[in-house]
Amino acid sequence: MVFESVGALLGSPWIYVVVGLSVLLDVFLPVLPSGVLVITAATAAAAGSGAATGQVPHNVPDIMVLILSAATASVLGDLVAYRLAWRGGERLDRAISRSRRLTRAQERLGEALARGGGALVVLARFAPAGRSVVSLIAGAAHRRPRDFLPWSALAGLAWAGYSAALGYYGAHWLGTTWLATGVSLLALFGAGAAAAYVMRPRPAT
Repeated sequence: MVFESVGALLGSPWIYVVVGLSVLLDVFLPVLPSGVLVITAATAAAAGSGAATGQVPHNVPDIMVLILSAATASVLGDLVAYRLAWRGGERLDRAISRSRRLTRAQERLGEALARGGGALVVLARFAPAGRSVVSLIAGAAHRRPRDFLPWSALAGLAWAGYSAALGYYGAHWLGTTWLATGVSLLALFGAGAAAAYVMRPRPAT
């Protein structure tokens, strides 16, 4: 079973710390497997609830605490990137201006936030490196915190809830096996690919 093979980490409160740190830092290092950790821990939580096995083993993650840990860390990571970009805005602006793609992304984000349509922030949370780009651009452009942070919170909660649900219900339907984890990861990567496709730059008209 997944939670047994991962070992003692999933059976201790440190799993929330590890997940939180991974989610917080992947705004700067998108290669960190934060989604994999959330799904694996949620798979273990399904076993702990008895949803997948009919038995209730001890010392497995609590699904709601897991979601809140991941969502909170996501917002904190966004806030750190946002504030760093705010303070170093001139240098980041120069870097952005050298990339047509980043310039277009900055313009789209600015328009979306100005209209109050922060759905782009939520969508970017699922796209590979999208969270990083959005947080840094919002800070560099000195967008007001009240225009960005509520959407960041919604994005973090949506991503954490979706990732945890994949692991939890994947284990419920397929059992706490690597097959369930693999299918859940494919669904997570599929959502990321779909978000990246929707956010792709449009040809200029």
